[in-house]
Amino acid sequence: MSALRERSAHSQLVPGERLLAYATVVPAKSAKGIGIGASLGNHLVNTVGAQSGGASSIAAGMPSTSGALLMRVTDQRIGLVQPLDGTPVWEVPRAWVARVERRRRTQLMARFRLHYADGSWLAFLTMRRRTIEQFRSLIG
Repeated sequence: MSALRERSAHSQLVPGERLLAYATVVPAKSAKGIGIGASLGNHLVNTVGAQSGGASSIAAGMPSTSGALLMRVTDQRIGLVQPLDGTPVWEVPRAWVARVERRRRTQLMARFRLHYADGSWLAFLTMRRRTIEQFRSLIG
């Protein structure tokens, strides 16, 4: 599985573009929980604190998704790709991303926000806190 993820992360890079990091993430606005109270929990995670910014913001440009994706950071862009085939889901130029903010863990997965240059942000979940630290060291 790791070789497949790595191949997907390298997929469709332009000549000379360098892959710096990648990890499995789940956009908070599409996260799904299971168990008792899952529907209320899903509603809260998917709406409260999942995204900020108006309809014309950078964050609003991310399409609806479901399930886990690979977030990849290159020397030119930051984006999400499908984990099995590397098909780009959404990408933005590196200059559009201002910083990574680690959030308090309120569930099994670690949570972080990707802040964009226009002040908007998107929240993501990941299984490993070190993923957030790696992204923060590369992005700021």
